[in-house]
Amino acid sequence: MGPRLSGAFVVCGGGFWGRHGPAVLTDAELLAVLLRTGTRGCNALELGRRLLAQFGGLRGLFGASREELRGVPGLGDVKAGQLQAILELARRELAEDIHRGDALSRADDVRRYCAATLAHRRIECCLALYLDARNRLITSEMLSQGTLSQATVYPREIVRAALHHHAASVILAHNHPSGNAEPSQADEHLTRHVRAALALVDIRLLDHIIVAGGQTTSLAERGVV
Repeated sequence: MGPRLSGAFVVCGGGFWGRHGPAVLTDAELLAVLLRTGTRGCNALELGRRLLAQFGGLRGLFGASREELRGVPGLGDVKAGQLQAILELARRELAEDIHRGDALSRADDVRRYCAATLAHRRIECCLALYLDARNRLITSEMLSQGTLSQATVYPREIVRAALHHHAASVILAHNHPSGNAEPSQADEHLTRHVRAALALVDIRLLDHIIVAGGQTTSLAERGVV
């Protein structure tokens, strides 16, 4: 374990940052770099630790709403926006890779993108990725947001959106807030139903990805698609 930094030194940088880079910093120290300042009686490093403790780690922190973040003493609207912007930048970087290349040959990038979009959500949500004839990402859309255990998805809406975007294929993804990445019978039934509906208009369903925390499961790899 290398030397640890004070809150002020982390924010100001100094020679240590230049020599070792951000990889040596803890999660709280990296947050301190982003936050830059704390509040009365609580420096940036202490505020970073408080955020991680309150939200149960980075996934919970980046999944928090703007209102939840603003409720933390010392974290105003600007800092809340900065934290949410970091996750959005990460999602966009992954989306750029899928835009440029074949999604089938970048399966890991697709999974990471789906995880970055869905893993932190506390209710079940369904995401659709619309691809062109070369399997490059055209766009992605959130189809539905449901309860802790269920999101309502209508195959006809997926077909309509795919036609609107002139998609040649679609990848579905949804999260399991329970943390269990195993597909349910309902997941498999929906997958087959969507695949059949898309096939009627000559559009392929390439995969249906289940996201649960840091895990992902591909229904294509399970032979369901």
